[in-house]
Amino acid sequence: MSAPLKIYFVTSNEGKVREANAVLRRYGLAVVPYPARKLELQSESLEEVASYAARSLAGKVPEPFFVEDSGLFIYSLRGFPGPYSSYVYRTIGLRGVLKLMEGVSDRRAKFVAVAALCLRGEIHVFRGEVEGIIALQARGAGGFGYDPIFMPLGSNKTFAEMSTEEKCRHSHRAKALRALAKYIIDEVVREHSGNSCA
Repeated sequence: MSAPLKIYFVTSNEGKVREANAVLRRYGLAVVPYPARKLELQSESLEEVASYAARSLAGKVPEPFFVEDSGLFIYSLRGFPGPYSSYVYRTIGLRGVLKLMEGVSDRRAKFVAVAALCLRGEIHVFRGEVEGIIALQARGAGGFGYDPIFMPLGSNKTFAEMSTEEKCRHSHRAKALRALAKYIIDEVVREHSGNSCA
C-alpha cells in the first residue's frame, strides 16, 4: 500500500486539524499542520479571504497546502457575524451572540467553510455549507468556536455534542474538504496517467 500523500494545513487550530484529518485520511491524504502567519483580507466574501491568504503564502509553504476560512451566517441578523465570525467570537463570544438572539423566533443559520488549495502554484477554492438553527443555549463540550450553539438540520445535537466523526457527516468544513480531496486525487491520477509509457 502506498504511503499517504502529505498535505499541509496552515492553521494553529487543533480542532480544525483533527476534523481535516478525519475527512482527508479516507482519501489517502495525511494532514500536516503548518504554522505560518496568514494575511487576513477584510472582505464580505469568504472565498476572497481564503484565496488571498493562500496566495500570500505561495512559495513560503510546502505544496500542496491549503488554508480554510469559515463563518456563521444568522438569517435574522442579516447574515451576521458571517466573514467576521472569528472576531465576533473573540470579542463577544457565544454569550454575546445568544444575547443578540434573545426573543428572536427565527433561529435559522448556516455555517459556511471555504478551503483554498495551493497546488503547483495555482489557487483552487472549495466551498461547503450546512443549514441549521441556533440553539437556545450553549450545549456540549466538544468542538470549538460556535459549535456549542449550532444544530445542523435533521439533528437534535449541537456540533459540540457530536464526536468528530459524527460532526464530519454534517459539517460545512467536511463538505469543502471532500471536494478538495477529490480534486487532488483527480489531479494526481491525471498526472500519473500523463506520465505513463503504456
